Amino acid sequence: MRPLAELEAVLNYRFNSTVLAELALTHSSARGAKLKKRDNERLEFIGDRVLGLAIAELLGELMPEAREGDLAKKFNQLVRRETCALIARRLELGDFLILSGSEHESGGRDKDTILADAIEALLAAVFLDSGFEAARGVVRRLWEPISGELPARAQDPKSALQEWAQGRALPLPSYVEAERTGPHHAPVFVAEVRVKGLDPARGEGSSKRIAEQAAAQAMLEREGLWAEQ
Repeated sequence: MRPLAELEAVLNYRFNSTVLAELALTHSSARGAKLKKRDNERLEFIGDRVLGLAIAELLGELMPEAREGDLAKKFNQLVRRETCALIARRLELGDFLILSGSEHESGGRDKDTILADAIEALLAAVFLDSGFEAARGVVRRLWEPISGELPARAQDPKSALQEWAQGRALPLPSYVEAERTGPHHAPVFVAEVRVKGLDPARGEGSSKRIAEQAAAQAMLEREGLWAEQ
């Protein structure tokens, strides 16, 4: 494992508490190993919120004329797991992680989930160490350069609605079969999607999956969150 000072150099941030920094870098696999360390899961929970606020503020400045739907799509793109893992790889964060031997052997230092959780835990450590201003500075240094690099990702409506809900810390959308009509050999399904705080929306199709996609698209369009891909 590389020394913390090297990570501090690329972050352009020096920790007051090295114990806090070490905790942010400790994966849960180390908790059950002989190391018997505390892990970064609680910090990851905090860091997810720190990142979300910092990115929302940043996008408000970078996209002053954008509608909420466009802001939400860009927000979800910047905070999703793949982007967090990309940032972590650019920092070579995997080299600094504290893992169990078995997790190390299985390639844990390059797993998206572990890297994404670790970068969020690291942001929480900065926040707890020096406050939101310091954490915001780290987010801006790491995320702003890639904000214009990420290509638009074509999404199906269900995925887009799920990401939108997650970006607003809402429960995941739920789907129910509201109706089924037509002959047995050619049924027509009507699905209803529900998201907390929004009126339900319906869609129909020749299968449950198609009906659910149509319902999700109907909700996205109604809320002004869907544009033709």
